[in-house]
Amino acid sequence: MRILPRAALLAALAALVSSCASRGPDGADWAGYGGPTETHYSPLDQINAGNVGKLGLAWHYDIDTGGSSLTAPVAVDGILYFAGGLSVVHAIDATTGKLLWRYDPEVGAAAGQKLRSAWGSRGVAYAHGKVFTGTIDGRLIALDARTGKPVWSVMTTGKDDGRYVSGAPWVFKDKVIIGHGGADFAPVRGYVTAYDQATGKQAWRFYTVPGDPAKGFENKAMAMAAKTWTGQWWKYGGGGTAWNAMAYDPKYNRIYIGTGNGTPWNRKIRSPGGGDNLFVCSIVALDADTGAYVWHYQTNPGESWDYNSAMDIELADLTIDGKQRPVILHAPKNGFFYVIDRETGKLISARNIVPVNWAKGIDQATGRPIENPEARFPDGKAAIVYPSPYGAHNIEAMSFNPRTGLVYIPAMDQGRVYVDPPGPLDKWTFLSGQRISNGIGAPPPGLTPRPPSAALIAWNPVTQREAWRIPLTGMRGGGGTATTAGNLLLEGRATGQFTILAADSGKLLWSFDAQTAVMAQPITYLAKGRQYVTVIAGSRFPTAQGFAPEWNYTTQKWRVLTFALDGKDRLPAPDTSVPPYADDAAFNVDPAKATAGGGIFAQRCAICHGAGALSGGAAPDLLRSPIPLDGAGFTAVLHEGLLAPRGMPRFEELSPAEIDQLRHYIRQRAREASAAEAARLAVKREQDAGQ
Repeated sequence: MRILPRAALLAALAALVSSCASRGPDGADWAGYGGPTETHYSPLDQINAGNVGKLGLAWHYDIDTGGSSLTAPVAVDGILYFAGGLSVVHAIDATTGKLLWRYDPEVGAAAGQKLRSAWGSRGVAYAHGKVFTGTIDGRLIALDARTGKPVWSVMTTGKDDGRYVSGAPWVFKDKVIIGHGGADFAPVRGYVTAYDQATGKQAWRFYTVPGDPAKGFENKAMAMAAKTWTGQWWKYGGGGTAWNAMAYDPKYNRIYIGTGNGTPWNRKIRSPGGGDNLFVCSIVALDADTGAYVWHYQTNPGESWDYNSAMDIELADLTIDGKQRPVILHAPKNGFFYVIDRETGKLISARNIVPVNWAKGIDQATGRPIENPEARFPDGKAAIVYPSPYGAHNIEAMSFNPRTGLVYIPAMDQGRVYVDPPGPLDKWTFLSGQRISNGIGAPPPGLTPRPPSAALIAWNPVTQREAWRIPLTGMRGGGGTATTAGNLLLEGRATGQFTILAADSGKLLWSFDAQTAVMAQPITYLAKGRQYVTVIAGSRFPTAQGFAPEWNYTTQKWRVLTFALDGKDRLPAPDTSVPPYADDAAFNVDPAKATAGGGIFAQRCAICHGAGALSGGAAPDLLRSPIPLDGAGFTAVLHEGLLAPRGMPRFEELSPAEIDQLRHYIRQRAREASAAEAARLAVKREQDAGQ
């Protein structure tokens, strides 16, 4: 028998302890974002294709925290943990729905302008008796899982540096790692930081793009990456933020980081001489103990379309050409599905899952895309590029079932017009206090992508072929997925259903009316020996999706929904009333002020309240809100942060004249929307009368 060296033995024991502490026995717990296997797959089969018809609602819990409902819960030892809205962490008895404790980090008071960048937390993590959560203002907080009391808190970003935390932490061994976002809003340089789980002491930090060469490089990886940039990129930050998915691989003791787009999107601005711009839009493998660079795979060298690789990084073992291979499964925004060797970082295969035109394919020998030069909108010429910045696959989680061999992807097919912004590119700059243009100009008249669509796609990663697909309603029709050994595929839909399909065939087995969109990923776990399924429901759409009516922030309920066999709970009847468009007949709209207000709204407000002020339910519908009718109240919200605890940021830089212009724009849009709705209802009445 071979005796391992002491260091290797300790490392193996630590990995085993971490696996047990973080993943639970035989999938009983779901302790992190990716579940027991980092693939949103559960080996549980107590609920299965044969008995799922008996599934019923076991309990529900209404969330009232403000902010986003797109968050992934975790479950350990019969307790469900989740962060509602602005990282307000809840602990709930998973068998009864009883609230055990709640911790509010008071993000609204701490975040300042960072509230403008994100809607809330997308998840928490559990390890060694602690729940870990990030906050928009940049903190990473460890809570005692029994009491909800803070154990430690560290600032992972700088004050007012444009960085914010909305993604879930990842736990591995004795460490917890967190990244951040911000590259779409400020000159941000991306990094990830690992901390000691017990103390919060920083263990290591890895920057994802190089900084100013005059200040020296942190390591050889940054010196290597700097050779792929040109100009004075560091003045723009560079981007490459790790704001969403990661994965820990105990086989190689590595943490894989998915990185975001460059800052700004347009490479002609940030790196005018071209270059791959490492490590934007990449998977970067790091040594889990030291944070040292191991390898990288870049899905979009020198990208200009916001095709970041911050989507799921799922770990699997596949039999390819008769040989078992440890692989990464990855479907970033750019429309291709990648199978990558986990040991070496080399491409095994790649194929597009939706129509794309930015590239003809991926070169198997080099792993690089075969680009269409016209997609880079050269010489000021506009181009319609597929996919759009929303991506073929976004943050709604995909999942992999080793029994069926299929990956389940909430996919989108839509395009966008790309063109350079007006004026000299070397004069482009960030606009203070508002959402930036990202270095992309307004589309020229008459250039319009085809209508968007969405689908749930079952994809075979070995053959790189579609097994089946289900068309979905809406531009972003599918929510996150999870899959189980019971031949089940769990998935929510933008139209308000939570469904369970046969994982092998896609046959609909069961459906539940959630009374609102279900876009977060579900989880499944054991509590007192009984299998439960939990998902958090609520619209995450900032803008209208084309539903009639749209999800309404005022009347819809954001809820934790938990199901079990023979569950007997029932949801109360939904409030189907639609608040009327708010108006004051004495308010005379000034067209010039409304036009100016429309520009302000697009820059500062549309990201949450909807393009054209048409809300999709993630934030209040300002066209139906009485607040803009009251000049003093509207000013109090914008200048004094009256609603900051609910996630509404301050805009103290707005002048009284600009606030007045916003009020005129909102009133104009309310009257236009009211007239359009009246016309639609009149047509419907005529149609009904003729039947």
